[in-house]
Amino acid sequence: MNGVDAGPRTIAWRGRGLSLRFRLRTVVVCGVFGVVVLTLALLALCLGDLPLSVGEVASVFLGGQGGLVQTVVLEWRLPRVIAAVLFGAALGLSGAIFQSITRNPLASPDIIGLTAGSYAGGLVMIIMVGAGAGSAVVAGGAIGGGLIATALVYVLAYRRGIQGFRLIVVGIGVSAMLQALSSYLVLRAKLEVAMLASVWGAGSLNTVGWAQLLPAAAVIAVAVIALGPLGGSLRQLELGDDAARSLGSRVERSQLGLVACAVALTAVVTGAAGPIAFVALAAPQIARRITRTAGIALVPSALLGAVILLASDIVAQHALPTSLPVGVITVVVGGCYLIWLLVHEVRSRR
Repeated sequence: MNGVDAGPRTIAWRGRGLSLRFRLRTVVVCGVFGVVVLTLALLALCLGDLPLSVGEVASVFLGGQGGLVQTVVLEWRLPRVIAAVLFGAALGLSGAIFQSITRNPLASPDIIGLTAGSYAGGLVMIIMVGAGAGSAVVAGGAIGGGLIATALVYVLAYRRGIQGFRLIVVGIGVSAMLQALSSYLVLRAKLEVAMLASVWGAGSLNTVGWAQLLPAAAVIAVAVIALGPLGGSLRQLELGDDAARSLGSRVERSQLGLVACAVALTAVVTGAAGPIAFVALAAPQIARRITRTAGIALVPSALLGAVILLASDIVAQHALPTSLPVGVITVVVGGCYLIWLLVHEVRSRR
């Protein structure tokens, strides 16, 4: 029997063999995030060297506008906007997974070495192939580097399970070594290859078109689909490994599956746009504080990640005297957030 039960704080839906319960505040927050994403997307489509009105942009999608305006909207601006939304959501999801598994707000791909591994892997492919390295080659190297770095951190940090603090400390050490390796590779590379690597390493959506976006979107879709069956295990892992085992969860298998999804989400973004820092760190924790949930919810984290990256890209392109890579803006925003988080954690433990 289908039905909807509405309480003061929750919304429950019951169907045949399926029962879902949502916190009303979380649903409202997700709706607000969605509206903000759509508003920012429309703003990004309007802004540029050729300013467009909302009506002109809408006319393009309704088939009433062609020529230069259609080319600007559909071929130049729309891929970048969709990339910012998808990549921000992917990074927010990846950060939420790592922070849920480790039960630590500092656990994110930026901190534990995944981003550094993806960057190093993509950099190796750029140097091996040269300035003609395509996006698929770089993305493959980034995914491979991310997998190797994550496996190394996981093995070094594993002691009868994964403890958040140990994972972060090991990840910081591995990340530092990988960053040193990447700097060495750039210094030893030919000038044109080093320039290409430096531009890609800044984290930018400038080179993302349909050719780069569609394969990345396919990988993100596969990772999200694979993440679906693991959602229940993630909630159990937040209670601790022992509690998860007592509830029937296969802890090691679940952790490996979740980490694989998180690696794929981060590595594919790094391969397409370069390392975009701190979105994965900040989005889950800010979303948790806004929704006031006990744990980290995946959907709000993904939506807020999309908001952060899209807003940062608009600022990087249009709000400053000189256009900058979006990674520069996210580093500034994320750095301020990291300082606040560290101060807050220290004060809360006194």
